[in-house]
Amino acid sequence: EIFAPLNLQRTGFSPDHARREMIAACESAGNAYEREMCREMNRAEAAAEDGSEFWRQETIWGAVHDGNAYFLGGAAGHAGLFSDARETLQLAEQFIANRTRLLRSETCQLFRTNMTEGLNEARSLAWQLAATPDSTAGDALPPDSFGHLGFTGTSCWIDAARERVFILLTNRTHARAFPFVNINSIRRTFHTLAASALERTALA
Repeated sequence: EIFAPLNLQRTGFSPDHARREMIAACESAGNAYEREMCREMNRAEAAAEDGSEFWRQETIWGAVHDGNAYFLGGAAGHAGLFSDARETLQLAEQFIANRTRLLRSETCQLFRTNMTEGLNEARSLAWQLAATPDSTAGDALPPDSFGHLGFTGTSCWIDAARERVFILLTNRTHARAFPFVNINSIRRTFHTLAASALERTALA
């Protein structure tokens, strides 16, 4: 219902092992990040390295990084989808009223509508809005732009008014020592530079 109408060829869950060379590894030390998160939350019994197979020790490459999605078979509502920049763009365009082939325009308007007025975070239907203080969208995107971050270092922000999509695919969790690498400043800089480049192109 989604992949076929968009003719997506490089997007899906649990990719075949033969395609791993086209996929960036997520973390070189297995579930090290999640183990440390358990320790920080005083869940030492879950994080104990007792020789069990609960934690993955090998490089996570071509498999979903999120532990919950992994134990659900690689597909969950919040994690597990693999894609590339081009097909991520195709998916993102489905949330823009003038581009979508899957949704009604009135539904697309809900993605730009703040449904949490008065709260610390501005959220629409399913997305965070750029109006959120310290949003990773930065100052280059209008307040009704909407986006979502991926734990491993991915993000997608959509400026529906100008029909622009900003996709950043990194693997911040790979080959890094704890604590977490916070790349939010990099995300904001990326959006500033990308938006500036698009403006220059539009004026050329």
